[in-house]
Amino acid sequence: MEVKPLITPQELAIILEQKSLIVIDTRDPKEYSVSHIPGAVNIREIFTILASSEPFGLASLQSQFAELLGKAGISGTEQLVIYEDAMNKGYGQSCRGYFLLKYLGCSKVSVLDGGYQAWLQAMPTTAEIPTPRQKSFSMNINSSIMVTAQQMLQALDNPAIVKLDVRDYDEWMGISSSPYGIDFCPRKGRIPGAVWIEWYRMMMPNSEIPIFRPEEEILEICQSVGITPESTVYVYCFKGSRASHTLIALKQAGIKDVRNYFSSWNEWSRDPSLPIEIGEPSTTARNSKFKIQKA
Repeated sequence: MEVKPLITPQELAIILEQKSLIVIDTRDPKEYSVSHIPGAVNIREIFTILASSEPFGLASLQSQFAELLGKAGISGTEQLVIYEDAMNKGYGQSCRGYFLLKYLGCSKVSVLDGGYQAWLQAMPTTAEIPTPRQKSFSMNINSSIMVTAQQMLQALDNPAIVKLDVRDYDEWMGISSSPYGIDFCPRKGRIPGAVWIEWYRMMMPNSEIPIFRPEEEILEICQSVGITPESTVYVYCFKGSRASHTLIALKQAGIKDVRNYFSSWNEWSRDPSLPIEIGEPSTTARNSKFKIQKA
């Protein structure tokens, strides 16, 4: 049974007593130990583990999370709700968890819209840390939502596939290589032919607690770069978090075929054989300063 990608604190409070529900906290363990949603288990690695999209990298990703989820008492059949502190602070790390869980075969996964900050407005918290009973996590890999570097490369000359960059402005323009520092990666730039929607735009502007925009507003933003409900979209960022956040937003807006290049710029920039685009991505720039580099 599929569940909707987003859940409100009020909806979560109603179903929290169900024994089949497991809540996952993705924050730093120190923050988690101070207070968290009652019964939540802490899996920080949802945000920190990196992987290449080569077969060995995906195999490693799968084995690491099978172990982590099993230790957290998750078999893969439970209803799961995942959260971060606030949607504008953790780069969409709870959404990264949503994508990973869906990729691993969990069908009943939701993200707490507004994160822990939304929960704090009216709901109880605890410092009590649960001791889950270890289970065997059963994987059922859904490779249809995961884009590899080779698939992205093959899509560069395919106008039917929209390549969507959702990184911050400095990364899109090639000023910085990542949100973690100007030279965190060896190359700056973007994937050739990509369109750009900064991931922040998927959230309500000037909202005290950042939450997703209404579906019609998200669709309007998407249409501004040529994305329609019929589009096939390959979305990427730096390590899959912001891309996962946008993936949820697009699916909420009715765009059915959205796939995540999970390894994103962290992988692409480190392979000198993969082309990058630099220069102002305007029509004028494409006729003059536009360049594609392979090294």
